[in-house]
Formats: sequence, structure tokens, C-alpha cells
Amino acid sequence: MIDPRNLWQNHLLDSLSITEYTRLSPHLELVELPRGEVIYESGDELRYAYFPTTCIVSMLYVMESGAPAEIAMVGNDGIIGVSLFLGGRTMPNQAVVRNAGYAYRLRARRLMQEFNRSGGCRNGALHDLLLRYIQGLITQIALTSACNRHHFVDQQLCRWLLLSLDRLPSNELIITQELIANMLGVRREGITEAARKLQQAGLIDYRRGRITVLDRSGLEARACECYHVVKTELDHLHISPRHSPLTSYIPLQKDEQVKSESLGSCQ
Repeated sequence: MIDPRNLWQNHLLDSLSITEYTRLSPHLELVELPRGEVIYESGDELRYAYFPTTCIVSMLYVMESGAPAEIAMVGNDGIIGVSLFLGGRTMPNQAVVRNAGYAYRLRARRLMQEFNRSGGCRNGALHDLLLRYIQGLITQIALTSACNRHHFVDQQLCRWLLLSLDRLPSNELIITQELIANMLGVRREGITEAARKLQQAGLIDYRRGRITVLDRSGLEARACECYHVVKTELDHLHISPRHSPLTSYIPLQKDEQVKSESLGSCQ
């Protein structure tokens, strides 16, 4: 069983040096995120950054008509709240928990204190790591847009399933066809037909809102180049799990009210 409390479940936290880990770990709070919870709405001021361990959060753009479309997904590969270190305090999109699980959250001020930390003439390691992640996230957003415009629904579904699996600790997703259709911005009938083809080919098993991937290599063979470009970019940027020996965790906080913390000046 995967323990969501282990910090190394999140690839960014897993990449921290012992020094960075020692500085940040006392300020990380383990929280449980149920499916459907809105982490922030478009225009909200961000008070926390989240590092998912076993959940997936969809970055959604909601049109004036109310129709949502997923522009990116964030799981154990990254962080939610990138606008904090890009010079903004709000996001133009909505962040909603798509797959329930756990995440570590960090107060915005504490993240920025670490992000702006420098040593000599060089920026701190977390600064460089987060900027590399942004490059990978931009690649995902760009390829999502291109894929949804140029590729068939079954190819889009393969890409979406594979990206989801890369961010989950199992080969199973609990999700409805209607929700997948909303994420991809296509008709539900298109997802139903695409899922039927994949199931007939023995690649997935789908029943009652639960998708189990049976043949990942077969799914990768059917996916368009978009998935492989995103995966290759993240691997190139070294944002991939290394399964470090860090096994410490912060107990889950039952009280949602977090005590004020005293933040010293950057060293």
C-alpha cells in the first residue's frame, strides 16, 4: 500500500536536498482532499501552495456558459499555486480535486521565502526546481490544446488516461465518462465509444465509474505523440521520482485552522 504521508510521494519534494527538507518539513501540513473539492476559484488570492502525493487536481477554465475544460492536471509530479512565484497572487483558472487523496500544503509566504532564498550569486535549488516544473507544465498545457484540436477522441482519451496514471499510485481511476467528457471538452457519446474500443482491445476494463488499465504498453502504442512529448519533457527536466530515503511525514491535521507561524528573514 502507498503511504500518502511520505513526502517523497511528491516528485518535487522528493528532489529536495537534506538542507531544504530540514527547512521546509516543519511548515508542511498533510491534508486530505476529497473529490470535487475546489481548492481555489478563478481570481482567488492564494494563501497556500499544495504538493499532491496521492490526489490529482484539475486546472479548469470555465467558460461564460459554465462549460469547463481541463487545461492541465497536477498530481504527484508538481505543485498547485504556480502564480505565487510567477509574480501574481491569483490564478485565472479553477483548481478542483478530480481524484481524491492527500497533499502537503505550505503557506504562500513560506514558499516565497524559500523560493527567493539565494546562496552567493546563485538562486536556491528550490527556485531552479520550480522553474523547471513550470516549463514542463507549459508543455502539458500546450500539448493539451494541440491534442484536443487535432487528434481523435480515442487518442485524446489514451493521452488523458496515461497522464493520469503517471500521477497516481495505482492503475485504477474512479471517474465517470461524463466527467472525462467535460475534462476533454467533447461529447459523452464520443468518450463512450472510445472507451468501448479500448475495452474491446483488452487495454482497459471499465465499469460503473471505475477504469482499470490492463495493458499500459498497448495504451501507449495507441496514444498520439502528445503524451510522449510531455513525458519526455518532464524526464528531461529531471522531474521524476527517485524514491529517496526520506520517509518522515507530518501527521494529518484534524483542525483546519492552522496556527500563525513566525517567519524569520531569509538567510
